[in-house]
Amino acid sequence: MKKEIKETILIEKPEKHVIKCTLNRPEAANAFNSVMAEELFLFFESLSLDQKSIRVIILTGSGKKSFCAGGDLKERNGMTSDQWFKQHKLYERMVRSIINCPLPIIAAINGVAYGGGCELVSAVDFAYAAEHAIFAQTETKLGIIPGAGGTQNLPRAIGKQRALELILTGKTFSAAEAKEWGLINELFSSDNLLTEVTKVANLIALNAPIAVKQAKFAINKGGHMPLSEALSLEIEAYNKTVHTKDRTEGILAFNEKRLPKFKGK
Repeated sequence: MKKEIKETILIEKPEKHVIKCTLNRPEAANAFNSVMAEELFLFFESLSLDQKSIRVIILTGSGKKSFCAGGDLKERNGMTSDQWFKQHKLYERMVRSIINCPLPIIAAINGVAYGGGCELVSAVDFAYAAEHAIFAQTETKLGIIPGAGGTQNLPRAIGKQRALELILTGKTFSAAEAKEWGLINELFSSDNLLTEVTKVANLIALNAPIAVKQAKFAINKGGHMPLSEALSLEIEAYNKTVHTKDRTEGILAFNEKRLPKFKGK
């Protein structure tokens, strides 16, 4: 397994077409500071510009206690308003690079996901969690509001009323509740979490890469449109798959009763 160790994140390639990004500040509960925000932005931006052989991204945290505790409040202690605004621009770029990434992103929530960490959960395409994971949008307890997509992505994931309750109270909620409300797709034991997430990533990676990206695009973009416009968008996305070699290969493999060999062309 290839590894690329940066200052705050660890990049690995556990499978041929799968890349894993691990938030790697266990001493700070994997909270993101300015360096991590910049490194995450550069990582996701690079995959948006050039996917190479990568078809699926897994996002997780190091250790078994914390996925991400949000913004590093020790780094923020004593910041002036101007310094705060400047740093938050990094956070904004980071989360937008995740939301706009054309590749599927699966999060493996291995522990605490508070504040900005919870915002990351609602920003990815879908997520699985360890049974002991705990979530919270704690920003109103600190005199701010979720500013990395939380007020927009969380209501879209679990509904307006539930999101309002969680954001306005700042209270914690369990992994079981997160699954019941639709923020998390499935729960696994801590030991099995990454194994199961990697299985799902491999299932996606077996499918035609262009089709997968176009399906993600149509779902994410069309979900904010009136149905008539969304259906037109769907056809545009569909048509981009028709002329591909992968479409020809998929039909041929079906008729020859074999697994297709998709190349993303």
